[in-house]
Parts: sequence; structure tokens; C-alpha cells
Amino acid sequence: MLVTALVMERMTWTYKKAGELLRAGKLVAFPTETVYGLGANALDRAAVLRIYAAKCRPATSPLIVHVADVAAARALAAEWPDSAEKLAAAFWPGPLTIVVKKISAIPDEVTAGLGTVGLRIPAHPVALELLREAGVPVAAPSANRFTELSPTRAEHVRQSLGDSVDLIVDGGACTVGIESTVVSVVGVVPILLRPGMISQAQLETVLGPIATVSALDDGAAHPAPGMHRKHYSPRTPLRLGIPPDSNCGYLWHTVTRPAEVSVRMPHDPAKYAEQLYEALHRMDAAGVPVIYVEPLPEQAAWTAIQDRLIRAAVNAI
Repeated sequence: MLVTALVMERMTWTYKKAGELLRAGKLVAFPTETVYGLGANALDRAAVLRIYAAKCRPATSPLIVHVADVAAARALAAEWPDSAEKLAAAFWPGPLTIVVKKISAIPDEVTAGLGTVGLRIPAHPVALELLREAGVPVAAPSANRFTELSPTRAEHVRQSLGDSVDLIVDGGACTVGIESTVVSVVGVVPILLRPGMISQAQLETVLGPIATVSALDDGAAHPAPGMHRKHYSPRTPLRLGIPPDSNCGYLWHTVTRPAEVSVRMPHDPAKYAEQLYEALHRMDAAGVPVIYVEPLPEQAAWTAIQDRLIRAAVNAI
């Protein structure tokens, strides 16, 4: 009982401190069910610019704004269509970001200069309590250097960003493991901008047919994060395929091969996603010269994971 009381007291202090720092324009890394986010007050332009500086993130990649409830999301939207209300009812709190037209109070730096903003209510008790304590909307991309592996543990944040974060809130390992699904409801037909573990089929059960986005120019403003060609990459070159020799790291789920570091991944896509970044962080730490990943099943349930791996493999040599 005493240990539980001490843990509760420490977490209460942490939430209070995190809220104070966010309101003061500082950066706080915190867990969500997807990955750890690097948070700042979304209404504070200077604080938002600190996110971009810490991550070395290009201004063309917008930030997702996290809120504690649907009322707070509606307050940030210039328009809140019925489609947004349906998605929120079906999937929030959860790993879904809804893109809507923004109010003018949201700085253009949050949205890559676009008139839209991505909003999300995370399904993580630590994130929700932190948002309630802060009392401000929190812009929070993944807490890592741009294009690098997203963090699913607090130690990953420390390794990537170090002293550029004012506080890291440790909430243990993330359970979804890859970034949220992003869908825009700004136009007549909703558009899936980034696949995630809430699938297109699940979205279509709520909204009907959804369009998908074509390839984008990396030099132009993107309507959602995670749309650059190269993204989610370990420091070690990553290749999709079966390794030709054992001088490598290897993530596999059916076909085993000798390798310096071999990680058997689950057959279930949800479990695979949960463990993916952790496994790749381990490969980076092991210092292997190259990482091979066994090709995934060509099934809809694997689409989001495939998206992350394809972007991670760009420019591997």
C-alpha cells in the first residue's frame, strides 16, 4: 500500500510539473498508445518552433494537436462536420487523427501554413491526465529526430533528443506501437492521409467510401505528418527481403535465417506493430551493418506496417 501511495504521489507531482512546463512554453515528452510524443502548447508559436528545432523537422510537416475531450477538439475546428462527429464517437479516445479546418488561434507553424489541423484524443491514461492538467491543446509529433525511428519507450526519447526536452514522462511501453491513422474530413469525400492500425475498412464502416492520397512532393506542405518518402528509419540501413548471409540483423515471422541479431516477430499484425520499433531500436543498439525484414503478407491488415517499413527502407545502401 505504501509503495502504491508513493507511486501515485510521484505521478501527481509529474502531471502538475508537466502542466506547468507546457503552459510556460516548454517541451514535455509523454507516452500515448501509439508512440511517445514531444509536446508543446499548440497555441504558443514560440513553443511550437522549439519542437521543430529539437526534431530538426522541416516546416512542411504539420503537427498533430492532442486534446483531452471532444469538446476541446470542436473548439479548435472552424468547421466540425458530421463525419468528424461520427469518427470521434467511433474511435476516440484512440489512434485516429481527424483533419478539419482550423481556427485562426492555431499558429500556422502547427499546420505547415495550411488551413487545416489534425486533432486526436489519445487512449492512454498518462497522456489524458497530462492534457487535463495542462489545460491547453498540445501539439505533439513523435519524440525523435525527424525521419528517425519513433520512440515507444521513454529511454528511446532520451537517446534521441537528450537535453532538448524539459521533461520526459515515463509511462512504460506503448501498446499500439506505430503512429495514428490520419483521415481528412475537409472535403466532400474523406481522404485517408496516413494508414494506421485503425484500418480504411474500419473507417468506411462509419463514413462509407474513403479516398486515398497519391504521392506528394517532399518540398511542399503536407496535409498530414508521416508523408515524406523517407521516414521511421533506424540509423542502420534497412532492406526488405531475406538476408543473403548472416552478417546482419533480421526481423522474421515465418522464414528463419542465421543472423548476428535475429528477432522473431508475431504473425498477428497488431502484435507485430506493437513490437516493431522496439525491435528496430534493438538492432540499432546491436551495431549490425544492415537490417533485413522478411516481407509481410500482402493483406489489408498489414498495410500500415508495410507503409512504415517501405519509408524506413528508402535510401538504404
